Amino acid sequence: MNLLLRFLTTFPEIIDSYFSYSLPGKAVRNRVLSYQTIQIRDFTSDKHKTTDDTPFGGGNGMLMKPEPVYSALQEPLKAQSTIVLLTPKGEVFNQNLATELSRSKDITFVCGHYEGIDNRIDLYSHYQISIGDYVIGGGEIASLVITDAIIRLLPGVMGNNDSLLEESFEDDWLEYPQYTKPADFLDIPVPEVLKNGHHAQINAWRKKQSLKWTLLLRSDLMLKHKTLTKEEKKLLKEIRQELIDSINQWIDYDPKP
Repeated sequence: MNLLLRFLTTFPEIIDSYFSYSLPGKAVRNRVLSYQTIQIRDFTSDKHKTTDDTPFGGGNGMLMKPEPVYSALQEPLKAQSTIVLLTPKGEVFNQNLATELSRSKDITFVCGHYEGIDNRIDLYSHYQISIGDYVIGGGEIASLVITDAIIRLLPGVMGNNDSLLEESFEDDWLEYPQYTKPADFLDIPVPEVLKNGHHAQINAWRKKQSLKWTLLLRSDLMLKHKTLTKEEKKLLKEIRQELIDSINQWIDYDPKP
């Protein structure tokens, strides 16, 4: 077994459901990874199995208590598991973090609810991660987003390793547009270059499209590159000229007959 994933949660059925299908299920069946759900309520001391309480200082909502979470963490900590706390104040998750975590042998996700977890639990985390600037119901969904990204990087999970190398964000560029049959759909044809069987031309077209759509849709990704290759600079110059020509065409366009 290569990777053990642990989930500290009050809703283990969410985790179980995820691992019952598609790539996650395949990874478990092929023993690429295993997973455990740790029910936080099992570590409470009252008859109602209470995991939350009102925050000191007042405020809306409830906060998860530190005692049961701390107790639930003891076994993972003894096993030297990598502790990941899902929190809105954490580092925003990206492909680099996915790659880094995929090298671990044992990962524990601490899934909060309500208004989060008592701040003292932060001390026991190795990573504090957010999946974005929006509100969701709990840490389970966030943990599964991260898990899904990690699983795709594990050897033996993806059917075609080449497809993994071409995924969006693997080299900080968005993936190029892709098409399948029919060759013409709603009067929108597949680009001719993709049908000519000339692999060098196809690869050049795909590289150019990746640069173009990264520039137009996610220019922030381009800022990560301190330097560009000669080929990338050449393609960007072509893209710049094409965009200028297109803009000029629309400026000069006169719809009158």
